[in-house]
Amino acid sequence: MSKNDILYGLHAVQAVLKSAPQRVLTLMVLQGRADQRLQKILQLAKQNGISVQEASRKKMDALAGDANHQGVIAQARPGKNYDEAYLYDLLDGIEHAPFLLVLDGVTDPHNLGACMRSADAAGVDAVIAPKDNSAGLSPVARKVACGAAEVVPFIPVTNLARTLEKLKARGVWVKGAAGEATETLYTTELTGPVALVMGAEGEGLRRLTRETCDSLLKIPMAGTVSSLNVSVATGICLFEALRQRS
Repeated sequence: MSKNDILYGLHAVQAVLKSAPQRVLTLMVLQGRADQRLQKILQLAKQNGISVQEASRKKMDALAGDANHQGVIAQARPGKNYDEAYLYDLLDGIEHAPFLLVLDGVTDPHNLGACMRSADAAGVDAVIAPKDNSAGLSPVARKVACGAAEVVPFIPVTNLARTLEKLKARGVWVKGAAGEATETLYTTELTGPVALVMGAEGEGLRRLTRETCDSLLKIPMAGTVSSLNVSVATGICLFEALRQRS
C-alpha cells in the first residue's frame, strides 16, 4: 500500500464506501473486532463486492504509521483531483449563492481535517487552499475530517491571490478573518456569494491575501487569549454564515 492510497478510521472508510465504492480495492479489519459500527462497513463492502481481510494490530499500526486507525484500513484508488478549472465549472453549475472556504496556508493536517469537517456540516461548496506551504489531504487529514474529505471538493491552487481576484470578478465577496479588523463576525453580511478566508496557524493571513480581500472581520473575544485555533475559528465563522444564510 502506498501512503496516498490509504484511508483509515471508521468515518473516513464508511464515507468512501458510500460515496465512491468503486475506489476501494481492499478492506483490512482488526482481527476479532465485530462491533456494530464495523458491521455497517462490512455490509457496505459486501454489497460492493470488496474483499475483506483480517489483520493483526501490529500490521495495521505499521500501515497507518501508528495513527489511530480504529481497526479499519481501506486501500483505495486515488480520489478525484480537483483543480481550479473545476472550481469555475462548479460556480457555473450551482443555482444557489456560492459558499466557499479558503484556507491561506494551514499546515497542520489535523486542523485541515477539522476545517473540512466543519465545511461539510455548514454546507460549504468547496474548500480552496494554496498548493505550496499548506497541508494536503493526507490520511491523517482525511481521518480527522470524518468523511467530509470524500464529499467536499478540496481545490489546491497555484496562486491564491489570483484565484481570489477571479472569484471577485464572478461576483463572490471575499471576506478575510483577521484580528486587526474593525468589523466583527456578527456585524458582517455573510449571505449571498461569499468566500470566507482563514489564515494560517500563528501568522494569520498573508499580506497579499489580506490586501485582496474585499473586507476583514474578527471574532469578538471576551477573555484574555488573543487568538483561537484556526479550526475552531473556522467553525465559528462558518456557522455564523450558515445562520445568516438559513
